[in-house]
Amino acid sequence: MRAAHGLILAALLVLAGCSGVPGTGADTPGTTAVDTPTDGGLGDADTPTGTDEPDAGGTTLDDPATDRIGWEAGYWANESLSVTNADGLNESELDAVVARSMARVEVLREKEFRSSVPVEIISRAEFKSESKPELTPSLRTFDDAKYEAMFFVGEDRSSVQAQLDNQGENVLGYFDPRNDTIKLVAESGQPRLRNERTLGHELVHALQDQYHNLSAITGDTRDESNGQSALIEGEARTVGLAYERRCGDGWSCLSTSSTPPTDIHFGIYLLNFFPYSDGPGLISELREQGGWEAVDVAFDDPPESAEQAIYPDQYTEPRDSPATVSLSDTATDGWTRVRPESPVPGTERADYGRLGQSALSAMFAYTLYDRSGPALLTPDQVVNRNDRSDPLNYDLPMTDGWAGDRLHVYENGDVGENQTAYVWRLRWNTTAHAREFADGYRRLLQYWGASPVDGRENVRTIPEDDAFGDAFRVTRENDTVTVVNAPTAEELSAVHGS
Repeated sequence: MRAAHGLILAALLVLAGCSGVPGTGADTPGTTAVDTPTDGGLGDADTPTGTDEPDAGGTTLDDPATDRIGWEAGYWANESLSVTNADGLNESELDAVVARSMARVEVLREKEFRSSVPVEIISRAEFKSESKPELTPSLRTFDDAKYEAMFFVGEDRSSVQAQLDNQGENVLGYFDPRNDTIKLVAESGQPRLRNERTLGHELVHALQDQYHNLSAITGDTRDESNGQSALIEGEARTVGLAYERRCGDGWSCLSTSSTPPTDIHFGIYLLNFFPYSDGPGLISELREQGGWEAVDVAFDDPPESAEQAIYPDQYTEPRDSPATVSLSDTATDGWTRVRPESPVPGTERADYGRLGQSALSAMFAYTLYDRSGPALLTPDQVVNRNDRSDPLNYDLPMTDGWAGDRLHVYENGDVGENQTAYVWRLRWNTTAHAREFADGYRRLLQYWGASPVDGRENVRTIPEDDAFGDAFRVTRENDTVTVVNAPTAEELSAVHGS
């Protein structure tokens, strides 16, 4: 499926002038910051009219009597700058670019910054050295099992390292709400600004933090974090798209040539790109109902799940909250529950996983890239070629109708070093939805090399020498599907009774 790989690569990297992974969620290690960048290119409809910026007739413009939208620290949004980006930006040049970019974000977002925002340009090597999270052993074990359950990272590799490798290659910048600082990543040793819209995107996060305190917005699970990130990143990307449009229509903008990253794990990329892809649609729905004020109100009660961003009408009233999925621990024969501890002292996190519809969709979409066998989807089902504001589709036939899920992870030192297992229960809106997912999941197992055990279609094994070599039991009862994983078929019942 190398042709499909090329289509997704082109879609992601053309749309993603500055792509990255979302920040740290309670269910994912991520980076040490809360947010990272996206990309840009919306239509003129998202550019406000009637702004206060004057016509730019030269390199300098008169300052207003008082601070106002479209002017920051001595610079108007449409002001010309005598700045050379090719040989790197010195401190005064960077200050000027940041001030002008803040003014531009104010124009597009129709909101005033409350304070200045420190911005640093660091090398990629420096970024990689800074982005190594301190995680508890239980959280590492839990995360490994979770990424194995999505068939992203096998037992031969650390899931945390796989995520760090991805973000180390493609993150272009991030805002850290712990110290209110933006850090932009330069490919070379010179402090060059790769793309001005990256700066604009991160400045939106700084603006969000000044009004909404991003540090207070935390999710207990991957799914909840993805829903919240869809609001946070959706607003930033919406403004970034409009920013890019203005760069080609009235604004002079800094940029430099660069080579897009290609050595990335596409499954993890698809998983983490969700808030940037579906977030703008959520923002558009909110703005249709109440303008930017409705977006501000949403920060008081962000989306609870990725599903609410995939289908924005399920976030607005009446809200469709995720179903509570019950799952009892029945493990025996030495299998014990892994309850991941928070890496932050004094804080708690959920001791289970809820991956959500975006993760399920990424799990199936990854088959377009990984192997040469027949994928479970076509590129047209995943890639929206003509819509840069919503480039990837997370509403797939086998994931539509998701109602809720719950993942428990287990370990057993008696059956060998680093032996883990999991039980994943998924609720669906209807029996038909559950049946479609179960059928799709069994085809996914077949894709990864699983074959039935003793003719039993609901019990399958992947060869032991494979990175995903394990046994799986897939059962459906009405609208609920339960997946049980264990090292061998004989241990399935010990992990979770039939």
